Amino acid sequence: MKRLVFTVTNDLVFDQRMIRICGSLAGAGYDVTLIGRKLAYSPPLTKQPFRQKRLKCIFTKGKAFYLEYNLRLLLYLLFCKMDLVCAIDLDTIVPCYYASKLRGKARVYDAHELFCEMKEIVERPRIYNIWKWVERHFVPEFPAGYTVNGPIAAEFKRMYNVDYGIIKSVSVLQPLSIPSKSTKYILYQGAVNEGRSFETLIPAMQNVSVPLEICGDGNFMMQTRELVRVNGLSEKVHFHGRIAPVELLNFTRNAWIGITIFENRGLSNYYSLANRFFDYLHAGVPQVCVDYPVYRELNNKLPFAVLIPDTKAETISAAINSLLDNDQLYKTLQQNCLIVREKLNWQNEEKALIRFYNEITTKLG
Repeated sequence: MKRLVFTVTNDLVFDQRMIRICGSLAGAGYDVTLIGRKLAYSPPLTKQPFRQKRLKCIFTKGKAFYLEYNLRLLLYLLFCKMDLVCAIDLDTIVPCYYASKLRGKARVYDAHELFCEMKEIVERPRIYNIWKWVERHFVPEFPAGYTVNGPIAAEFKRMYNVDYGIIKSVSVLQPLSIPSKSTKYILYQGAVNEGRSFETLIPAMQNVSVPLEICGDGNFMMQTRELVRVNGLSEKVHFHGRIAPVELLNFTRNAWIGITIFENRGLSNYYSLANRFFDYLHAGVPQVCVDYPVYRELNNKLPFAVLIPDTKAETISAAINSLLDNDQLYKTLQQNCLIVREKLNWQNEEKALIRFYNEITTKLG
């Protein structure tokens, strides 16, 4: 049984993408370990069909955190049992490279996004130059890898001449009975980070009659709360913080409208394929989504979302109100969700993931 190790910098309990990936590989017969971080407020780990390890750090953010976590991760990887290590995004690629090199083990790169092109990085020249140096030096050393869509794979090919596979981060297909929704609310779930258009989403709520529920946390939370206060929306916009996956699923299924919007600043946003895009789809919840290439490609076949050309406040509010006021449009998109989810689901996508690792581990002997 081959031993696969996956590395992230976040708390494992809320990482639904990695839970899906590691669960599928464990189910396919691999011995899987997922490594993440432990914070003071981290909830207990949930039972999974794979091993979980959380590293505790003194520092919790900034350069000091990344340096400490990478050193701790390197030390752990140098001595843990493994046949292959997979770095999830750029922030764990360095220790994965050196551990695999020193121990003669296989390595894989899982690029969930164009890390250096995120708004919070691309608009900070010094930070950008550091991460770009890491990317230029280490990504070419990971010829085996995969990402979430074609445009991102094409960018890696253009920049570093690596041929990465495509494994979309879609939701697990589960039985669905759409509940009766006596109370309507709009849902934003996921990271409350820079570049998610909260500067316009919050003001847009002034012209919308139903509340916005925000489930998540991130580096733009303080600013988002201030936007709510300044716009006088404390009674209409509610914050719930991070919610465990099981509870979040129920929260999502009871929502009336989902929100998937990003500023068009940085290729990572423009070429994004957010997990929430599929979570709303699988909950039978029509959503307002940016009209960027990958979303457009998936939505145009059988529309299940309202795509918007920009993220201005008036554009967002108009799209939301179209779903609130037009019953026929809403019912059509909802029915399309139920059809599309039968094809766009993890049960279909995991086949490519398992095939990818089977091909690599077969070569290991």
